[in-house]
Amino acid sequence: MFAVVRSRFFCRFGVHCAGQRMADSRPRPCVLCGPSGSGKSTLIKKLMEEYKDYFGFSVSHTTRKPRPGEQDGIHYHYTTREWMENAITNGEFIESAEFSGNLYGTSKKAVQDVLNQNKICILDIEMQGVIQIQKTNLKPVYIFVKPPNMKVLEERLRNRKTDTEEAIQKRLETARREMDFISQQEGSTGHTIVNDCVDLAYLGLKAVLLDEIQRLGEARDLQKT
Repeated sequence: MFAVVRSRFFCRFGVHCAGQRMADSRPRPCVLCGPSGSGKSTLIKKLMEEYKDYFGFSVSHTTRKPRPGEQDGIHYHYTTREWMENAITNGEFIESAEFSGNLYGTSKKAVQDVLNQNKICILDIEMQGVIQIQKTNLKPVYIFVKPPNMKVLEERLRNRKTDTEEAIQKRLETARREMDFISQQEGSTGHTIVNDCVDLAYLGLKAVLLDEIQRLGEARDLQKT
């Protein structure tokens, strides 16, 4: 089956926003949100491989333990709950949330490090984080990734063979809430990609981000002249 892309450009500033974006050469961050098992990580990996000079990944912090094959500073910054709670209290995070008993969050420094490279910052954010970011002036491109249905999602989670049955059930419960949240966003905020076929979903992702890629390329060309 084909991946379905539903796109809605959302701008708080109405028709004047396009002109403001053209005047601002800084690339807009890109927020990807979707349930665990929706395929966000795979899509991000493909994007980073094809457009490594255009995109930089904001490495989130988490208090969970690394899974087999994950590396500190690449997949996540793995830290303690005490450190992260203190950093959140000190205002060092753009967003943070608790998921399956662990804290996750995006630090201001992680985003700034990518922007300093003149790249589009990719943020892999959970539902609670998106709600927090929507209240800031960050104004990213929102892309919501979801599976075709809950049955497919459960199969993907089980095929990972990395979680206990209890953890899987918690993820499914959270996924149902996230799917409802994505449905509420459709038609008002950002873009939705139904990831039924990863290759087609990736084509949809590139189509959504093409304007941002071209705008960044044009800005770089102007900087050279």
